[in-house]
Amino acid sequence: MTRALPTLLEAHRAALAECRRCVVAPGVRPVASLARAPRVMLVGQAPGKTEASGGRPFAGRAGRTLFGWLARAGVDEATFREVAYISAITRCFPGSSPSGRGDRVPSPRERASCASWLDDELRLIRPALLIPVGRLAIDRFIGPLPLDAVVGAVHEVEHAGGRSVAVPLPHPSGASSWFHASEHRALLDRAVDLLGAEMRRIASPGGRRVA
Repeated sequence: MTRALPTLLEAHRAALAECRRCVVAPGVRPVASLARAPRVMLVGQAPGKTEASGGRPFAGRAGRTLFGWLARAGVDEATFREVAYISAITRCFPGSSPSGRGDRVPSPRERASCASWLDDELRLIRPALLIPVGRLAIDRFIGPLPLDAVVGAVHEVEHAGGRSVAVPLPHPSGASSWFHASEHRALLDRAVDLLGAEMRRIASPGGRRVA
């Protein structure tokens, strides 16, 4: 599987690019990671407007915050994009929130329509480390628990590709106030430290794969 993974992911990206299950807005197309042989998967919520126009996951303001956290964990953006497959609960920009603050949260129907793409990626990659980012991704892999009950801890999760170690992060969007609260900063710091430790373990010779 390891030798074939780049080819399999290329075929997957080509199929995803043709997906028209949802019509969220004229001209909106799915966004996909370009990682070729990843052992890590990061799963966010949905692409933003910047990602929709450029086709690159986490390319906007939220991405700058996210990659700042990863830099603190000891991984620069270029390296992370190479070793991690950046996925999402839904793959197309859902449009702006009716409230005018941030992006619209993908509907349950949109999430269900997109779910098989994520399942396929999990089966192909069988990630040693899974990084759910934000409420929707955390709900999908860990369950509907409060963020302060899951951020800052390592979890073992089951999914379509087997089992993985998971280190959840809050969503880095400017619309989120959770990680700005003083009582949550220590949890975020702990999550960043744990993420760095897991990334180093994976990079070491014989780095573990849970399943």
